[in-house]
Amino acid sequence: MKLALHWKIIIGLILGLMYGLLSAYMGWGDFTTEFVAPFGIIFINLLKLIAVPLVLGSLVTGVASLSDVHKLSRIGGKTIGIYIVTTAVAVTVGLLVVNSLKPGESVPVEVRQKLEAAYAQDVTSKTQAAEEAKERGLLQPIVDMVPDNIFSSASSNRNMLQIVFFAIFFGIGLIQIPEKSAKPLLAVFEALNDAVIKMVDIIMLMAPIGVFALLADTINTISKGNLAQVFELLSALGFYSIAVTFGLLLHMSVTYPLILKFFTPMKLKTFMRGIGPAQLVAFSTSSSGATLPVTMERCEKNLGVSEEVSSFVLPLGATINMDGTALYQAIAAVFIAQTLGMGLDIGAQLTIILTAVLASIGTAAVPGAGIIMLVIILEAVNVPSAGIALILGVDRILDMFRTVINVTGDATVAITVAATEGQLGEPDFSDE
Repeated sequence: MKLALHWKIIIGLILGLMYGLLSAYMGWGDFTTEFVAPFGIIFINLLKLIAVPLVLGSLVTGVASLSDVHKLSRIGGKTIGIYIVTTAVAVTVGLLVVNSLKPGESVPVEVRQKLEAAYAQDVTSKTQAAEEAKERGLLQPIVDMVPDNIFSSASSNRNMLQIVFFAIFFGIGLIQIPEKSAKPLLAVFEALNDAVIKMVDIIMLMAPIGVFALLADTINTISKGNLAQVFELLSALGFYSIAVTFGLLLHMSVTYPLILKFFTPMKLKTFMRGIGPAQLVAFSTSSSGATLPVTMERCEKNLGVSEEVSSFVLPLGATINMDGTALYQAIAAVFIAQTLGMGLDIGAQLTIILTAVLASIGTAAVPGAGIIMLVIILEAVNVPSAGIALILGVDRILDMFRTVINVTGDATVAITVAATEGQLGEPDFSDE
């Protein structure tokens, strides 16, 4: 019997976790770093390798196929509107959870002092990055979105928003010229898109091995060669980790199912089966940008989202939609304030909602970027930014969970937009 892809990835995850714990216990850290971790790096690099050509090819063909700028603006308006609403809901859920559970009040003073000392150096680097982000003007994100050299932008996945802008702009240009002139160039981008999708299929053959290596390396990095350190961190920050995980699960199990129920004909079971492999890749890579090729393939080939909608909504979502990151930032900000004995009134928490929503739009779709935005949120509500030392120890683990929510949110919005545009076909799992 042939195993479905998601089962192969789950097996890779479990074996990677078991090996990682065994490696930490046996002191195999150097071996894991030298001979196991590289396979995970290769897997992520392969996904990142095709991210730019995928976004460029799919967005140009998607926009050009709309053949109407008014249709583009309608789909774009829906997409951005839903993304902003779901992010605001995510932040609100996070605040409700952290104010109800109050995880910060359970952290002993001596543990707080130990964490602050252990991660003081990391705090300095993150704070410096946040200061650079703060110095940018109010309209700087819009300025950064418009590239002055597309080839320079394409040289780094961190410039994905610039690629999105160029692809949409280029697609609009193709709409404006005669079909006879546009057709040859459009055929090139269509062929590029088809070729990249086939490359995704090939890369996913390596997914179980890549996921195994990534999870093993994550455990190795956290433990730093000492298994006891993993359990010490989890015991000290266990309640906080539970609060974040609970908030993420609550958002995924309530918000997204309600959207699917009221705005689409798709059943939740079908949706979860279709998006499952993308969620597992998101969990192991901690990068919604790296997961984008898999997300697009699952939405188009298995969940029935039209290429026209998928190629526009998903690349945009991987760039600006960070529900999981925003929810985590809300919980983390209040947790740090609680641990430091600082109260945050309604005004401060409303500031967190607004700042987290805006920050999520500018958060890069790469591992750990959310922690830099968290520093800005903390300073917006007058909580010492040095407080991030309290959560850095478990941030890598929680980053894996919140990336799953980011990817699930992207797929939910893609299905919703497709359904409202009459471009949602029947699910198809014949290739599994």
